[in-house]
Amino acid sequence: MAVNQGKKLASLSLGSLLLLALALFGSPGQAFAADFPSKPPRLVVPFPPGGVVDILARGLAPKLGEQLGRQIIVDNRPGANGVIAFEFVAKSPADGYTLLFAHTSGLTINPVLVSKLPYDPVKDFAPVSMIARSPFVLVANPSLPANSVKELIALAKATPGKLSFASAGTGNLTHLAGELFKLQAGVDLVHVPYKGGAQEIGDLVGGYVDIGFVTMADFLPQARTGAASDGTLRLIFLRSPKLDFLD
Repeated sequence: MAVNQGKKLASLSLGSLLLLALALFGSPGQAFAADFPSKPPRLVVPFPPGGVVDILARGLAPKLGEQLGRQIIVDNRPGANGVIAFEFVAKSPADGYTLLFAHTSGLTINPVLVSKLPYDPVKDFAPVSMIARSPFVLVANPSLPANSVKELIALAKATPGKLSFASAGTGNLTHLAGELFKLQAGVDLVHVPYKGGAQEIGDLVGGYVDIGFVTMADFLPQARTGAASDGTLRLIFLRSPKLDFLD
């Protein structure tokens, strides 16, 4: 999570919501009116409603609003792997009223992939707190005749360029996970990018794409509602720092 305050970066370890509010609106050198906030602050989310980032933001907003005494408005601005939301916040007044529920891709990957990025991830934002982390999972539509990574690789090699993999957007970490899988496995898959994890999951469930790299947080609601046990989605692999695709 980050805020545009027009000042140098200052890190803050994960703490209570009260410390979060103080970090946002009580930083040294940043002057605010005595009645701040005099209007509802805006929390900008770079993805559509329904995905894990949106759910986390909507869970955080009421608690933060209680600390500030003002309702927090959640504003979804999806597209371009977060560029639209990041640019909006970067160009908003540095008055503490515009917050960004930032994600890794927008801060570290877009600067590498986008030649003319309309924001500076270092100068335009001040980080406040780490909110959440989630591992990736590889899931498949049950119509796909593969129940393991080994079987999936064999199927992909037998039908090069025929299988598709979904991601939460071009340049998103789920996209890079797919490209890493292609590289390590030596297979040819067609990338199908979406604007967020909720849309990606929807088309995976609907059978419009064969496999997808999603966050565990996006997958868990499907598992809890039975989608992962009634033949709607199939868990193929859980990605972690200690376990590689080919292990």
